[in-house]
Amino acid sequence: MSDKHETGPETTAIGVTHSAASVGGKRQLAEEEVAAINALPAESALLIAQGGPNNSARFLLDADLSQSSRTEEGIVAGRHPEADIFLDDVTVSRKHALFQFNAGTFDLTDIGSLNGTYVNGDRVDHVTLTNGDEVRIGKFVFVYYASTAH
Repeated sequence: MSDKHETGPETTAIGVTHSAASVGGKRQLAEEEVAAINALPAESALLIAQGGPNNSARFLLDADLSQSSRTEEGIVAGRHPEADIFLDDVTVSRKHALFQFNAGTFDLTDIGSLNGTYVNGDRVDHVTLTNGDEVRIGKFVFVYYASTAH
């Protein structure tokens, strides 16, 4: 993570503090969110919703789920009720984006969505995610946190 997280007395394994954790000026992480991030098993990551109807919702990205999903070869985010990450809003396509585990991290691919997929404000077709990336799918905004376990 960047130096955005160096303001609290209790720094955790990923550099997020209990008292002042924020990403890019977004809301502070709650203590239980910090604990959830630090408890992630190897080959997994967490998406934490920032604001909106899913505020503070957490979605686990797991390498095993990524390789055994029902519908695609990865974890599908979309408006379809059977999507792995269900995002109920007309700004989200039925199959909007795909998260795939690749060489120790997750890749994000837009799968033909109408409104696009954005990472750190830039529209992307495909990107490898890094800790602290802001992911926007329709009107939903998430922050990506990768596991530090080996």
